Parts: sequence; structure tokens; C-alpha cells
Amino acid sequence: MTLFTQAKGLSVVTAEEAVTLGTVSGLTIDARTRSVACLRLSGASKGSEVIDWRAVEAVGRDAVIVRSRVTAQSGPDDAPEHREAVGSRVLTEHGTEHGTVRDVAFDPVTGEILTLYTALGDIPGERLIGLGSHAVVVHADRV
Repeated sequence: MTLFTQAKGLSVVTAEEAVTLGTVSGLTIDARTRSVACLRLSGASKGSEVIDWRAVEAVGRDAVIVRSRVTAQSGPDDAPEHREAVGSRVLTEHGTEHGTVRDVAFDPVTGEILTLYTALGDIPGERLIGLGSHAVVVHADRV
């Protein structure tokens, strides 16, 4: 398990060329699959600002390893729009507020969203419905 706050700021390094591509500035969630869709980088060269999760080999304490510069530069064509989950308010599908997201835990191998840590308690990732500019939406009957 890795937290979004732990992943942000990590260097992204290629395994084949041992080149630093940039640092993780954000993780984009695909609410349909309840997983990390891609990494957003700062300090990256043009064409490497977004890295498809499928290019990620490992997420460690000190760096994120991607296969190669070539796989990292072929960003996802169908990546969802980036929305910051951490700091977002949480609403149930019935419109009831459930605090704000303090952090998000994900599986560093699969990218699956495991837990949303909120100000009012933890919500399993399987209960995620959507993520937009206004809020993270979760199933009410399971909160």
C-alpha cells in the first residue's frame, strides 16, 4: 500500500536508461476502474508530462520506476481529466457530506484505489463512484 502523499514528489526514473524523467506532481484516478490511470509529472520534458500507469514497473519509497523512456512517452490516449482527490470534499450519492479526503491509499503494483482516508473516517476504494471538480462521490449505503 502506498499513499498519494507519499508518491507526490518522488523521482520518476526509467529502468532501461536510468534517466530521471521528472517528479510526481499528481496521480490521476479513473473512477470507472477505481484505479490510478496515470502519473502527472513536474520538471518533465515535453511529451513526458503524463505517464500511463501501465508503464509503471514499481513505486518505491525513493522513486517510481517506469520501463523505459519510450513507454513513458506514450501517454494514455483515454486518460480521464485530472482532478485532485486529496483535499476534495466527499459526498454520498444522496448529497450528504462526509468530510474531505486527507489521503488516498493505492496498490503500488496494480494502481487499485484501496482506501479514501477522510476527516470523518475511512472509505474503502470499492465504494468510489466519481471524482469531479466539486467532490468525490461515494456510495451512501456503504459509508
